[in-house]
Amino acid sequence: MKAVYATDLSAASEATIANETCLECLDRIGVEEFHLVTVVPSNVHSGMPGMDFEKRRKTALDRYRRAFEDAGFGVETHVVRGTPHRRINGIAESIGANLSIVGSRGSSPLENRFIGSTARNLARTSVTPLLVNRIQRATDDPDVLEEHLFQRMLYATDFSDNAGEAFKAFSYLRHATEEATLVHVRTPADPDTDEDPHDQLDELAGRLAGWDIETRIDVREGDPVEEILAAESDHNPSTTLVGSRGHSRLRRLLLGSVSEDIVAKADGNVMLVPPKRVA
Repeated sequence: MKAVYATDLSAASEATIANETCLECLDRIGVEEFHLVTVVPSNVHSGMPGMDFEKRRKTALDRYRRAFEDAGFGVETHVVRGTPHRRINGIAESIGANLSIVGSRGSSPLENRFIGSTARNLARTSVTPLLVNRIQRATDDPDVLEEHLFQRMLYATDFSDNAGEAFKAFSYLRHATEEATLVHVRTPADPDTDEDPHDQLDELAGRLAGWDIETRIDVREGDPVEEILAAESDHNPSTTLVGSRGHSRLRRLLLGSVSEDIVAKADGNVMLVPPKRVA
């Protein structure tokens, strides 16, 4: 597997790269090659202070490269100019990446919590599964919140096709996953069906049990974002796994993507799986 690691060269980014346990988790799910990407904003030009921006970033990436190479990974570095999420997606697509990774300081203490604009835009547009790796806030020497990235998974599903694509990620996550909680939130907007969500979750749990993953199910009612965040609080997963689209495209356009809200407001790591691309 190839992974794009997007970094702004901050202390938060360095925390994820320096954490050997996190790198071991990525190795266990099959990542063999990293492409380290940092983007120089297009409004930074040679006439401004910081005219050596590309050179300084290249030097910093070379330091990161050594950390990955010491851990046994193949590494390439990319210093590019432009809009961060677009350039990151472009590189991911051009190299055929299987995963993109971005660090985030996590939820804000403000009432309306937020993440950096690059992470939010990637959550909306990523062409690959996206891992938002949560970093400690309010410290000059941050560390990752969860070293064992995939040990305890919370999988949220609305039984849509894209949720099914997200579940397929367990085909490689299982090598690092010990337990999983499967969550479905019933809402008045759900399509009419005779299927019991408990039975549907039990079927998924049986598939995970075949991989020796200890599994529990959790059916809730209410607002999907609020209930998924409540499930995260109750079950304390290392990562929450969701598809990046739900049942209704119109509802997503009007009210905002559930998955984007989860990325913005979750306390821990979030992994988003985009829809399967059709040639």
